[in-house]
Order: sequence, then structure tokens, then C-alpha cells
Amino acid sequence: MACRASFTRWQASCSSHRRPASATNRAEATFKRFWKTVDIESRSDGLAVTLDRRTLKTPSGNPLVIPLEKRLAATVIATEWENQEKEKVLKAHALPMTSLASRVIDAAREETTRSEIRTNLLKYLDTDTICFHEDSPDALVRLQDAHWKPLLAWIQNEFNVEIRVHHQLLGVAQPSETKTRFKEVLESLDEWQLAAMERATYTTKSFLIALALIHRRIDVEQAAQAAHVEVNSQIERWGEVEDTHDVDYHDVRRQLGSAACLVS
Repeated sequence: MACRASFTRWQASCSSHRRPASATNRAEATFKRFWKTVDIESRSDGLAVTLDRRTLKTPSGNPLVIPLEKRLAATVIATEWENQEKEKVLKAHALPMTSLASRVIDAAREETTRSEIRTNLLKYLDTDTICFHEDSPDALVRLQDAHWKPLLAWIQNEFNVEIRVHHQLLGVAQPSETKTRFKEVLESLDEWQLAAMERATYTTKSFLIALALIHRRIDVEQAAQAAHVEVNSQIERWGEVEDTHDVDYHDVRRQLGSAACLVS
């Protein structure tokens, strides 16, 4: 869901700005593959992904150039465009790293935007998925204990904060001291880390899962499993819903994978 939303914003941004034609603009306008080759060009300012030797552009018309130390991210972006099949409609969901890098270059480098991102992310603390525990059914309790309790213990020890665990949805909040500490943590992140944190938080609906992911305490699969505790308990009980659970399964891992690559 997050990827589709990001790509939709990307398209909307492109349509609202009149710019000279570029490889990226043509792709957005036609939704068809028109290029033959995808490459990564090493430049003095970083790594540029090119289509037929033309540098990809962000929705705001900026060159999509990745820092030299983030070669993995550049490689993933190139792979996303290489994997778009010839003569087929462009697959928006298959460009998560492209949209995430564009988010950094077009917006997250501005302090005003970074401040807005930090404010919005901190709001997730009071409704964080892993802070609401149920006492039944047994499958849900077992998954909570397996995926959430170790994360909560690490976070409290690592950042020296109190995390309150609740058993109801109304009238709950985390301590103000905890929020202040995590505000400091967010302020310490660079624009790439902050964008990855934003993507992971929106994908998992959990500030704390996202924090553990970008600090490499957990990997993509562990983050996805933690985010899907309730869903997985329902699947154990009722079975999987075709074209719903399976699609969500892959989409979540795609979004979290892009976030993890960006901070690797």
C-alpha cells in the first residue's frame, strides 16, 4: 500500500510540474518500456542510474543520484527498471526503491520536511502495534511473546526508555520522557535514514518495529513477521484469504526491503 501511494504521489507531482522530457517523465507518461539498456554511472557526486545513458529524474526534476557508499541502493534501483518487461504496462509496485530515493532527494533534504516527518512518526508511539497485547486466543498470545516481547526488551535497554504495554485501545499514551528521547533519536538520523524510517513505520504501523529495522536489530523478515502478528494468528485459525493475505505478504516485504537497503 505504501509503495502504491508513493508512486501515485510521484505521478501527481510529475503532472503538476512542466518540465523538459526525460527518461523518467516518458516512462510516467506512457507507462510502457521504451528503453533498451539500464546502467549505473559513477560520477563525482554519486551513482546515477541511467536508461539508454540518460539519467533518471525524480518527480521534481532532480537527477536521481545516490551517494557512492550506497551502491546497493543504486543497484536495486537499476534492477527495478531492468525488470520492467518490454511492451508491458509499467508496474508501479515494482519501483519501491526508486520512489524512496526520490522521496529523499525531492523532500527529505529540506529541514522543514524532515521536521514534519519526525512529528508524524512520533504520533505512532501512542498507537504502536506492538504495545497492544491481547490475552487470547492462544495463537495470538504465542506470536506476541515470540515477536514483540524481545523487541520491547531491546528497545527499552538500548534507548533507556519506558515502553508501556496496554490491553485496551482507549486512553493510552507513552511517557513524555520516552517521546522526548525518541525525538532526539530521530533528529540524529540523516535524510536517508529518516526516509527509511518513515517507509518502515508506515508499512508496519509501528514506530518501534521500524526503529529496530533501521538499527539492524532485526532483518526484513523479522520486521514483517512482527508487523503481521495479528494477521498470522487469524490465518492459523481461519486460513489464508487468496489474493489478499498473499499479496500483502509480498508487498510488506517489498517496502521493508527498500527501507533496509537504503540504510545498509
